[in-house]
Amino acid sequence: MKNEVSAEVKRHSLSHLLASAVKELWPNAKLAIGPAIENGFYYDIDFGDEKISDANLKEIEKKMNYLVKQNLKFERSEQSVDDGIKQAQAEGEIYKAELITDLKAKGETVVSYYTVGKFNDLCRGPHVENTNQIKPASFKLEKLAGAYWRGDEKNKMLTRIYGLAFDTKDELDAYLKMMAEAEKRDHRKIGKEQDLFMMHEWAPGIPFLLPHGMTFFLELLKFTREHSYGEGYREVRTPQLLNAELWKTSGHWELYQEDMFILHHSDDECDLGIKPMNCPAHMLVFKRDIHSYRDLPLRLAETTTLYRNEKSGTLHGLTRVRSLSQDDSHIFARPDQILDEISTLLKKIKSIYQIFNLNIDEIHLSTRPEKFLGEKAVWDKAEDNLKAALANAELDYKINEGDGAFYGPKIDVKVKDAIGRQWQLATIQLDFQLPGRFELSYTDSDGSKKTPVVIHRALLGSLERFMGVIIEHYSGAFPVWLSPVQVKIISVAENHIPACLKLAADLKKVGIRTEIDDANETVGNKIRKAVNTKVPYMLVIGDKEANSPTLAVRDRGAMETRDISKDDFIAEITDKIKNYR
Repeated sequence: MKNEVSAEVKRHSLSHLLASAVKELWPNAKLAIGPAIENGFYYDIDFGDEKISDANLKEIEKKMNYLVKQNLKFERSEQSVDDGIKQAQAEGEIYKAELITDLKAKGETVVSYYTVGKFNDLCRGPHVENTNQIKPASFKLEKLAGAYWRGDEKNKMLTRIYGLAFDTKDELDAYLKMMAEAEKRDHRKIGKEQDLFMMHEWAPGIPFLLPHGMTFFLELLKFTREHSYGEGYREVRTPQLLNAELWKTSGHWELYQEDMFILHHSDDECDLGIKPMNCPAHMLVFKRDIHSYRDLPLRLAETTTLYRNEKSGTLHGLTRVRSLSQDDSHIFARPDQILDEISTLLKKIKSIYQIFNLNIDEIHLSTRPEKFLGEKAVWDKAEDNLKAALANAELDYKINEGDGAFYGPKIDVKVKDAIGRQWQLATIQLDFQLPGRFELSYTDSDGSKKTPVVIHRALLGSLERFMGVIIEHYSGAFPVWLSPVQVKIISVAENHIPACLKLAADLKKVGIRTEIDDANETVGNKIRKAVNTKVPYMLVIGDKEANSPTLAVRDRGAMETRDISKDDFIAEITDKIKNYR
């Protein structure tokens, strides 16, 4: 019986087989790096003056399948870093030579290689023992992309070849089916079809919300105020531009500056940071007043737009942007209040996601990163507090070592959408650092000055990103309460427009979002447009309907109409709006 091999090891091995196939087909290609990634692998390659396209992927994949079937062993070997550098330079593998040189600078004296067939590559491993541990139909080359060497835009653009890989063909087929469905649900496509938002080259990564999209956004904002914040929260608005001294005090200038937009004000001779997050400004709000232990917890909330300097290559519709609005808040609390506050937040997260039919899939507790503020003992205490809250809420979680924010550990909540994709949404961060750096204090019951703890929390996260996730989750067929247009009224002819206007006025009067399509087009065309925009309800008004005491309603997804009185129709919709359906 063969030893079980993890999917990650198989994927890493396939990246080597990809490089081997490429070197056979393009001997002059220069290899960079080829790691395993989620659901697959990639390899960055410099093809020089030769150009390859998606059409070449089948040829490379065919060669990989041939290699897999040869039952080739992966054999490990070592040599000194100096010999490794000489060998890479002699072979013209300039990227490998650079990697080994860096290893030498870090004190490494020996480097390892893996040979499979005629191909030998620098690698730490591990790999499968033999290619017969990889099922030929369990992988597929997916696409080409550009990637700067070492992620630096100053370096050469390499060709990245992406591959998918799973343990079995069935798993690969299931994933490809899910991705085909995801393509249909792409929020950028649906956003265009439903006039929700647009992007423009003059504002890269910063979405324009169109009227329908703004309605959607305002509904999310209303939901945020009622459910994500709720009673006990005090909403504030703080400046977008803040002096560099603030960001130096918070630590962002040292540890986050490359992700910020920075301006220099020549009159005042100072640098200003455009706000990427609200927390430092909220520290100033808290510090303005004298606080007693009875005032805590103090919960400050804010949804003003934030700006982050995301790299161009990472931008993606609404789900990765440079401008974002969070359901952001900071809870200033005494240490004895931490457990109750976080337990309450975890309950809120459960109830919020149930409303959107999102299932909590994983919870991660991210611990102290390599670069952090404060003392290790304080971090340990903060991590223990989060563990206790998760245990109290009876929630299973995974430890994500070293992935906390620089000022504190955090809980990240990941959900699965309608087609099984995972999204990271809510985050709760426990911060013992910023309150001390800003010298915040409250007067305790014994009259002594104490430093509060701050809980950073965003339960929907970025509202723009959440909007993108929800568009894809519902595939544009939103629940009635969230639909930008809840009822579409279609006139059969010009003489029916007055009846349409009167009905629309009655619906709008009770808060039902209604639009009339009175264009000089055929009724069939108007119906098709309404169906394509997935409006929940459609009403066609002709002679019969204009003179009838009942409405002929066509529900989304239905082919036939149903008769219902106007009052009952209004009651049905308002009930759905009230109950988030």
